[in-house]
Amino acid sequence: MARAGFKPVRKPPAGLALSVQYGVAANGLPSRQRIRTWAKATLLTDAQVTLRLVGAREARKLNRDFRGRDYATNVLTFAYPDIAPLSGDIVLCVPVVAQEARRQRKPVEAHYAHLVVHGMLHLQGFDHENSDDAGVMEALEAEIVMKLGYAHPYGEQ
Repeated sequence: MARAGFKPVRKPPAGLALSVQYGVAANGLPSRQRIRTWAKATLLTDAQVTLRLVGAREARKLNRDFRGRDYATNVLTFAYPDIAPLSGDIVLCVPVVAQEARRQRKPVEAHYAHLVVHGMLHLQGFDHENSDDAGVMEALEAEIVMKLGYAHPYGEQ
């Protein structure tokens, strides 16, 4: 039972130190402010993040060097758990993101928003290695992406 005059303490919003790097021409790519909005919507704790938009060659090299997979992928997340606050790098491959958006028949901006959310969740420890974890992560992604004003990222309702 709550006492008269008792007000719950609200936790202040998480702080985000975000650096956005464009390793390719920034024409037509999401602005730093737009990326910040997407990242901040996902944040559960204070974080220091570098998000880099790259071409296929850089994405392929990073994926090969760090994951042993010799192809460019849409998003790579590198978490640094020993650094406080939460710290990490997120890499988005511009040509792969554009190709996927076309193939999925969705606005490229919506796909960028989804992948920023996806990368930020990975940074915070969420994963999709098994079906239970994937279900939790995908539900969170969908909730956040739709709160940002975009359609369900997996085409569901």
